[in-house]
Amino acid sequence: HLHRASLLLPALEAALANFSAGAAGGVVQPVRTVLPVPPHGGYLGVMPAYSAADDALTTKLVTFYEHLKDSSVPSHQATVLLFEPSNGTLKAVLDGSVITAKRTAAVSAIATKLLMPAFAEVLCILGAGVQAYSHYDIFTELFTFKEVRIWNRTKEKAVKFASSVSGPVRVCSSAQEAVTGADVIVTVTMATTPILCGDWVKPGAHINAVGASRPDWRELDDELMKNSILFVDSRDAALTESGDVILSGAEIFAELGEVLKGTKPALPEKTTVFKSLGMAVEDTVAAKFVYDAWSAGN
Repeated sequence: HLHRASLLLPALEAALANFSAGAAGGVVQPVRTVLPVPPHGGYLGVMPAYSAADDALTTKLVTFYEHLKDSSVPSHQATVLLFEPSNGTLKAVLDGSVITAKRTAAVSAIATKLLMPAFAEVLCILGAGVQAYSHYDIFTELFTFKEVRIWNRTKEKAVKFASSVSGPVRVCSSAQEAVTGADVIVTVTMATTPILCGDWVKPGAHINAVGASRPDWRELDDELMKNSILFVDSRDAALTESGDVILSGAEIFAELGEVLKGTKPALPEKTTVFKSLGMAVEDTVAAKFVYDAWSAGN
């Protein structure tokens, strides 16, 4: 039911705007709780949310493990529980990994639609994991790029990516080569120190920064963070969870929801960064979408 993540866009745009509207928007969502699992280098995240507009109540349980020796196990695994808001009954257990991949890419696409330069021809993806595939799918569906480039720390994964997606992709041997001249850049890595430098980035480019979801992890360097206009999904989350934001001291210009509501401008002519941490309400909207489609089919 999430084969085309673009179908989620209207519901996600509404949810982002409602979240940024504060109490009036009817989204109740704390910053996620993250429990470390020290001996194994892992984390368990708990992400509950309620959306009044959708009358939907969910929580996501997500585990993420940094550097697994066994790469057959994904770094992120997740389950979404969907409840009946009127009485608290559990209605469905959904594969949270698919939902996370699709809704994250859909939100990046929303940011890109608002923030990318007018004549965007080159898409660059840094990283070749699950999120690289979901971003490629929705970005090539919604936008027309003349060239798509990919770089990954282990080149074999980048080559595998290029050979398994539907269109032509150029495999680059360095992040700098991939980024140079790119109009839209997506960072979806497990990096803990910066892999993207500001002096490589074309002025006016748009960056979707999706990895580095811990306060001490980075994907982008200080120069890029300080010399671009910074948009986030949630101010509170960015200031507690994002190493790129916290350690650079970069100033947050707006939440994506504020741009969607029209209370803050998009500024596509500037160099822009959208720091995506992912919000529980995005999972809520996506889970309800899947459940409703399933119910209608049954």
